[in-house]
Amino acid sequence: MGKGGFSWKRATGITKAKQNFSRKTGIPTTKSGRQRKAGSAMGCATFLILITLLIIFSFIIL
Repeated sequence: MGKGGFSWKRATGITKAKQNFSRKTGIPTTKSGRQRKAGSAMGCATFLILITLLIIFSFIIL
């Protein structure tokens, strides 16, 4: 059987409010969600930094 049961957060609407906030702002409310989003952004930033450094060094050498 599942681990279903009573949840005060669901009963008071906190869970739904967090979900709505997350959907509207695009900011995850869970720790793992924030880490995943930061990791994907860091991957993109790393690529851009690498390209920028290559361009700068190519101008210095030439």
